[in-house]
Amino acid sequence: MSATINCREFAEYFGTPIRSQMNPAYVFEVEGAPYAIEEFYLEDLCSLIPYRVRGGMYNVAVSLIQSFDELEAKDQSSRTAREGGLSLPDRGSVLVFLPGLGEIHYMQEALSKLVRKRLQVYPLHSSVTLEEQNGVFLVPVPGYRKIILSTNIAESSVTVPDVKYVIDFCLARHMVCDKETHYQSLRLTWASKTNCNQRRGRAGRVSMGYCYRLVTKEFWRNEIPDYVVPEMVRAPLANIMLKVKLLDMGDPRSLLSTALSPPQLNDIERTILQLKEMGALSVGNDGQGQKRFDGELTFLGRILAHLPVDLHLGKMIVLGHVFGCLEECLIIAASLSLKSFFAMPSLQQLAGYRSKLSFAHGVQSDLIAFVNAFKAWHTSRSKGELRHPKSELEWGKENCIQIKRIREVAELYEDLKERTSQFNMHVIENPVPMDYASLHKQRFILQVVIAGAYYPNYFSQGEMDEELASKDLSGHDPKTTVNLPPYSFLYYKQLQSLFRQCGQVKSIAFDGARGHVEFYRTTTRGSGVLPEVSLALLLAHQRHPLDIFVHPSDEVETFVVEVGHFWGFQADDASMEKQRHLTAEINSHELCPVPVSLYPNLLCLAPFSEGDEQGLYYRAKILHVCGSSVEVFFLDFGNTSLVSCSCLRKLPADIMAHPFQAQEFQISGMRPSAQSMILGDQWSSRARNRFITLVNGHPLIVSLFSILHGIMRVELLINTDTVTSSVADIMMQEGHAIKAEESFESKVPQTQASFLSVFTAASRMFKEEEKQLIDSLLQSFAKTSQSSLKSKARTLAKWLTHIS
Repeated sequence: MSATINCREFAEYFGTPIRSQMNPAYVFEVEGAPYAIEEFYLEDLCSLIPYRVRGGMYNVAVSLIQSFDELEAKDQSSRTAREGGLSLPDRGSVLVFLPGLGEIHYMQEALSKLVRKRLQVYPLHSSVTLEEQNGVFLVPVPGYRKIILSTNIAESSVTVPDVKYVIDFCLARHMVCDKETHYQSLRLTWASKTNCNQRRGRAGRVSMGYCYRLVTKEFWRNEIPDYVVPEMVRAPLANIMLKVKLLDMGDPRSLLSTALSPPQLNDIERTILQLKEMGALSVGNDGQGQKRFDGELTFLGRILAHLPVDLHLGKMIVLGHVFGCLEECLIIAASLSLKSFFAMPSLQQLAGYRSKLSFAHGVQSDLIAFVNAFKAWHTSRSKGELRHPKSELEWGKENCIQIKRIREVAELYEDLKERTSQFNMHVIENPVPMDYASLHKQRFILQVVIAGAYYPNYFSQGEMDEELASKDLSGHDPKTTVNLPPYSFLYYKQLQSLFRQCGQVKSIAFDGARGHVEFYRTTTRGSGVLPEVSLALLLAHQRHPLDIFVHPSDEVETFVVEVGHFWGFQADDASMEKQRHLTAEINSHELCPVPVSLYPNLLCLAPFSEGDEQGLYYRAKILHVCGSSVEVFFLDFGNTSLVSCSCLRKLPADIMAHPFQAQEFQISGMRPSAQSMILGDQWSSRARNRFITLVNGHPLIVSLFSILHGIMRVELLINTDTVTSSVADIMMQEGHAIKAEESFESKVPQTQASFLSVFTAASRMFKEEEKQLIDSLLQSFAKTSQSSLKSKARTLAKWLTHIS
């Protein structure tokens, strides 16, 4: 463990008066770094990274980590040329300093995409389990690079000896007290130069080190503070003030003014008022009115001064004694004063949260969960079930509880119990078991005590707008249902699998741009909010991307109908094989002429041939009848052709049952301009020819905008070696088209009706197949039943004849 201090400040504070002036104490510097450490700033990285870095600073760090392989390869080649021999380059460990857990998760997600780089990534944070923290000290697998993503916990508390590279974002989160609410919070600030130099010293322990600061040199010199603001200046003074009052050395201002970094008078006055409001100091007067900067310790104040916990927790202990729940309050105070013993593995946070919910017993409260989990562990130990350390570790693993930390909580609990006993506040040993009603009453009293301890810091929940909630959830139960991002019906099965980790999914419904996931409520569970809903909301709060497999882009062959209107069919191997199988099945039938008079929209079989080859028959629909010829539309390919009426054949029912393969497309966001418009919305031949010239012979990319009434509204892109251009933009730039606003139905992203329309035909086909199968089974059953009855009648007749 190491630390960096302001030597000058300490030397001046411990100075000695010599000849009417204060001489600072002597300072001895001892260099401890065995290897040199090179420093690099943001402008120096351009020469280290051989390619251009795009995006935010996280991408800069990821790119920098990728460049280390090249740097080490160059260093190894020069060493080999100088010393001879051949060896694999040593992949040094990397320590990345980030300000918080959210940034660690973001960086971990970015590094997870570098699968081929062979990286072992370890998060290092106070909330991470001890088992995961111990992973940073392990030697990496040969050929792999160890990446440690840490907050300032690795700045002084933890030393990893094999770190070669340090990447510093120069950011930190410091505990700051709000002057209005007296609440502490972690705020994102720039780390001081002393902290950054301390981080720099993490490298260079076993070899030459490198430190990369992701700020410019000018920003480092002018904006980064030299030293961190002292904690006494930015942290609450309440506990310090009570300790000062116990010393009974007069006005607190006089004593605190002698501190190394004395607090401001306004903060002292504000703290005195807070203690008086809490009841720790009496509201006395000095003959001229109320004392602004002082007060007398009350009995509550003396208790709080002797307890090593936060003032609100100390007050909760006293109130717990008054209302008969001292044991529970001691457990809560001990649990909140130390790191949480609930394990939240970085890759299995949902399992940890589920365990906490189970211990909360239906109450959305961490404090109740702490009490129940601690009592469950303590009871199991008392019964001897956890006598062996291995059994205790297995119990902790099953319940997502860190045994080492819950033991620390138990030690603090015993210490608090001993301290409170000095004030004649005792925990009832071996309490009488309570029934359900008594437990419910005791829990309610505990909640009242917690509220009283934190007065006046309350969160006031407004009235629930049931009408708005019902509207947002489309009439679903808010206690069992959560909203979904605008995913489409296509991903129904994947969404069902994703939310299965939260609980049993009852249904997933799509309503416009929203989806709703509803969970099952069993008869044994109450009417409150389901734990599954809380787990699903945790997923949303963590903002983890849902790992959904997006359907790959398909190759489609197209046939133009009009400007911005075309048909296409999938041209991938599987789809083409399906087309060939269907064509072979059609032409293997003995085809009959169409038995009815020809009319538009009649489904039939029509021949299509290219060149002099004999045409095969395909499924088609008649568009126009022109004397002895008809114009047909081929339903599986999307093209049209003029054929003789005598060539048409009847479409068999089994062939018609297959879904049609052609899909209809329209370009979104454009309509004919004034010069290209003829007869309403029809396009001129000039615009049509230009559109055909643009799309024919070029590979096109179709980006789906929406599906409206079975028609895909898309953006059509021309992809070349140098640039990707939008067909609509080109048509508008040349004056053939103008921008058009999409309809409301089309704007709603991937609505339920849009996607259900795609599957309606397939669903109808399956229903018809089921109906045909049922009819055939019924007919077969009827024939079998009749023959069986006739056989029984003949047998009965023979038997009667024999009797007579």
